[in-house]
Amino acid sequence: MAAKAGAAPATYSPSPTTFKKNRPPIFTGNVDWVRPDGRDFHQCRPAFLRTGAVNAASGSAYAEFGNTKVIVSIFGPRESKKAMMYSDIGRLNCSVSYTTFATPVRGQASSENKEISSQLHKSLEGAIMLDTFPKTTVDVFALVLESGGCDLPVVISCASLALADAGIMMYDLVAAVSVSCLGKNLVIDPVSEEENYQDGSLMITCLPSRNEVTQLTITGEWSTPKIHEAMELCLDACSKLGKIMRSCLKESASASQE
Repeated sequence: MAAKAGAAPATYSPSPTTFKKNRPPIFTGNVDWVRPDGRDFHQCRPAFLRTGAVNAASGSAYAEFGNTKVIVSIFGPRESKKAMMYSDIGRLNCSVSYTTFATPVRGQASSENKEISSQLHKSLEGAIMLDTFPKTTVDVFALVLESGGCDLPVVISCASLALADAGIMMYDLVAAVSVSCLGKNLVIDPVSEEENYQDGSLMITCLPSRNEVTQLTITGEWSTPKIHEAMELCLDACSKLGKIMRSCLKESASASQE
């Protein structure tokens, strides 16, 4: 993955295949069906990552996966406001918000901010060595600049990169990928149009180097074979995304030493 602006986006797809329901013409059951952005069913969007996007923050990262654009700022560790509540481990606060122009309908995503913030917290908490900063707090502020589909997985991956950029001790980076079920087919890293007509979705966040899942979220009705297939797709893509994220950090570190 690129660590500098202007570098070519990287891809991290697993591999290809080929639906049905009362959907618009683009969502048909024939083998000639093409995804809105032309990708294969098992092909992730080109991804661009860059660290050090916000100078005033302890660490930051910018992520662009297709039309989904996210920026994350990290502040801390700093003394907890609730200093009277002693804790042997640090606190993690996560906040996700959308710009007013992020979605086609102004303010459309604001009602979901609290839930997305909670899911971001759950995904990151297990990867951070909280005992390395007792009695202090790390704040994670994610801003979705443009919503193009798969917002939460992009936010999670970007936040993980920003935490690493801030020097927060972690067991591993956190990579997140989701799959949508559209009729009989699974499409990885769906865009907004596909999410609007999906029968269900499955998202995995994991520590790619350790092959550990930190969160599994499933919506809709899934058969057991479909769940297994979707999980394999997500885990494979997470592994490849993790390599791209580490490459971004290495390039960033090399650039700062020059």
